Amino acid sequence: MGGPKCSISPRRAAYLAGDGPLGYLITFRCRGTWLHGDARGSVDRAHSTFATPMLEADPAREQYEAAELRGAPLELDTGQRAVAGAAIREACQHRGWSLAAISVRTNHVHLVVSATATPETVLDLVKARFTLRLRESGLLPAGDKPWARHGSTRYLWTAESLETACRYVNEGQ
Repeated sequence: MGGPKCSISPRRAAYLAGDGPLGYLITFRCRGTWLHGDARGSVDRAHSTFATPMLEADPAREQYEAAELRGAPLELDTGQRAVAGAAIREACQHRGWSLAAISVRTNHVHLVVSATATPETVLDLVKARFTLRLRESGLLPAGDKPWARHGSTRYLWTAESLETACRYVNEGQ
């Protein structure tokens, strides 16, 4: 009797075969700094398909989202930003990922990384390491959740898209 069969996604299989993305552009936001309904637009679970329009401004939804926050919006100060950079570099080095670019802003983080893991795995592990280091440094209270749910994960399939992403992260902020 065999156990359950495992399957991997076609993209993961392509990556493992050497035909996968060259990297990922990953962005994640601090809690409460860009809510659904914001005039800048947003993406929610029902509107997250690639190349579809973002949600339009909806002041009522933005007010609802703000009322649902567990804690005030978080903006990273200079010390927290320094911890972020070190924690993200540490997470990448520990996993053998190549960090091509990083920009830690007051309300969000961008990174360009090449990894054999999925971008969602990279995102989760980077956020976890960052949170751990913030807590160890006394810069984040225990139990405080600093990040918005998920983040943006874009596949970079060509050298040109990788270069463009790096330029955006390094110069476009």
